[in-house]
Amino acid sequence: MSKGGGTPSTVNTQVEPPSYAKPFLEYGLSQAKDQYTSSAPNYYPNSTVVGFAPETSMALDMVRDNALDPNGMTAQTANVVRQNLMGTNPLMNAAFQPAINQVMSQFAKAGRYGSGANQQALATALAPISYQAQQQAISQAPQAENMAAQQLAGVGAAREGQSQAELQAQIDKFNFEQNKDAAKLAAYMGLVGGGTVGSNTIQPVARNSAASALGGALGGAQLGKNAGFDPMMGAIGGGLLGLF
Repeated sequence: MSKGGGTPSTVNTQVEPPSYAKPFLEYGLSQAKDQYTSSAPNYYPNSTVVGFAPETSMALDMVRDNALDPNGMTAQTANVVRQNLMGTNPLMNAAFQPAINQVMSQFAKAGRYGSGANQQALATALAPISYQAQQQAISQAPQAENMAAQQLAGVGAAREGQSQAELQAQIDKFNFEQNKDAAKLAAYMGLVGGGTVGSNTIQPVARNSAASALGGALGGAQLGKNAGFDPMMGAIGGGLLGLF
């Protein structure tokens, strides 16, 4: 005893957009194609980086020149700090003078001017002033010693930042050109819905031949009976039709 098998077939279903929408869809597709095939979009043709103002360029040059000038303010400041640190600053005598006058006057009145006690008192009076100047020089020395280098580094950093901005602008333009076609294609495919408007679907449909034949035979037998001829002949005919 054999069992009936299914006979595969397909059904093609196509869904069209409404007729009133077709002109708009066709126009949109046409515009999408025109945009895709055109040269647009284009990168901004001019520089996207703001250059240094003349005053900024002048200021950077002045800072650089001062840092490199051995007679400039930066070098002189560092030299004074070194003198204060070593105790060789000629201006120290002016700072010491009030204390010197006071001590020498006291010992002169006492008739002991130039004595050992006089010299010891003078050293004692000048020591705090010298110590304070030296301590200030010690605290200022690192900054004074590196002042020129820091100024040059600031000028270099400003110009490096400008160069980096200009380079980044060139990279951005390069990347824009590299990705332009891909971006346009993605936009185009998005506008046209992936290439489809409406849908066209093919689906397989399986028919059970045995069941169709049985249903056809029963229907044929009934029809033959109602028509007044042999029901067996109607069943055979109906069964054969059910196979197709």
